[in-house]
Amino acid sequence: MAIIAPSMLSSNFMRLEQEIEMINNSDADWFHLDVMDGRFVPNITFGMPIIAAMKKLARKPFDVHLMIVEPEKYFEAFAAAGADVLTIHYEGAVHLHRSLQVIKSLGMKAGVALNPHTPVSLLADVLDDIDVVCIMSVNPGFGGQKFIEQATHKVRCLKRMILDHGAKTLIEVDGGVTLDNAHALIKDGADVLVAGNTVFGSPDPTDTIKRLKEVGK
Repeated sequence: MAIIAPSMLSSNFMRLEQEIEMINNSDADWFHLDVMDGRFVPNITFGMPIIAAMKKLARKPFDVHLMIVEPEKYFEAFAAAGADVLTIHYEGAVHLHRSLQVIKSLGMKAGVALNPHTPVSLLADVLDDIDVVCIMSVNPGFGGQKFIEQATHKVRCLKRMILDHGAKTLIEVDGGVTLDNAHALIKDGADVLVAGNTVFGSPDPTDTIKRLKEVGK
């Protein structure tokens, strides 16, 4: 059954406490939190203080996606703030293997995100050290973008790599996930679906989460 991770970037920040409680009481599995610094991507979101405040209310794991330069400077701070899964970008990690080891040593699961132009084959030598690979199916930085169809091919290729390596790595798809493409993504090998506007832009977010969860049964 697929893991559903609503992206809080699309939530109503004026009603953040209520949005968190909605996720707590829904069929969602994780909270997905996008951290952007205005340098790695052309946008700025939130950082450790907001995540730490949210953690006090949340009852489900925090899947924290760092879209920042020099992420290694902040691993301990995000661990302290409450990250359960910490994902860094392949394109922003100078010493990827070392970073994965440090993230795990701090008690978090280690994730690696790939921009749309980055091939999954580049992860072959570190796949066994990665808990979650996040396939970006939009260009990172903003919510509400159209799904890039090439991402489905990357999911299939990555699934084959994982099976060939005998790894337990989860495949996460982030960007443009909808009720229309969720089934195909899961069939292709996705384990985690990140949904922002699909959830928070719907008339009934709780029902939408339930329907996404049912797709993966």
